[in-house]
Amino acid sequence: MSAIRNVHERVVEAPAETVGALLDRVSAEDDPVFPVPAWPPMRFDRPLGVGAKGGHGRVRYAVTAYEPGHRIRFAFGPPGHGFHELTVEPLGERRCRVRHVLEHDLRGTALLGWLLVVRPAHDTVIEELLDNVERAVAGAPAHPVRWSPRVRLVHRLLWPRPKTVATPEGALLIRGALDRPGYEDAYAMELRPGMPTDPQRWTGILRDAFPVLARTDGELLLDVNTAGLKARASILVDERYVTLSTAVRADSPRARLYWGVVRQVHPFMARTMLRRTHRALALAAPSAAERAGRVEGRRR
Repeated sequence: MSAIRNVHERVVEAPAETVGALLDRVSAEDDPVFPVPAWPPMRFDRPLGVGAKGGHGRVRYAVTAYEPGHRIRFAFGPPGHGFHELTVEPLGERRCRVRHVLEHDLRGTALLGWLLVVRPAHDTVIEELLDNVERAVAGAPAHPVRWSPRVRLVHRLLWPRPKTVATPEGALLIRGALDRPGYEDAYAMELRPGMPTDPQRWTGILRDAFPVLARTDGELLLDVNTAGLKARASILVDERYVTLSTAVRADSPRARLYWGVVRQVHPFMARTMLRRTHRALALAAPSAAERAGRVEGRRR
């Protein structure tokens, strides 16, 4: 068994009370520091406090200590043993140190996974969190974190895959688009905070290559007719998901022959294009601190 200790810290030119108030909003809807949507959001089954259970992505933990404005400790769930912790230490009236400490006991493949995959991603996430703390209280960081080639590869490989779902009840445009379709499918991905909710922003899923037939506030209907096929695609964005739905009807022998071939690769292509666009929009989104700043500006 190997004891892992990983420490990141940053001196911030702002009062500890100001920075501590930011950390108290970690996992909240208006979380200004956790680097979402490029990375999975931190979520719990209740407001931040001792006993809250959740995590981010595949990492599970629970809050075991919470001193508002000063310290939050998260204990990892089994089979591992360890914790990670955020603290704020005053260094005078207008300066403080923000520190993140991770300690974990690992062995075998878990240790190898930490060294090769988890640590590079973890280091990047924490440095981005510290960058966001600086953005929120002291302006742009002098040396914002840069992703290494390994982090880019890990990020690409671990990005979530679309789930196969039924055509959503809210996708009214595509539900009424074709009479008696011979084929229907739908794939959904969870929206992360900061991702666009205007379906027009998601037309890159289909490479912006098809005309829009109709639209509502949350749905676009596209004409994807080809080779005699009568086909429609819908992009629906609701409060939790973006869903790509397809309806197809092949009326002629030529269309049936064409669809018989294309149908074999269509599910793979639909999922691939949705996943690619989902990741691209997440990476292009403003940082958590920038989004929080805009909200605060509107409130003023």
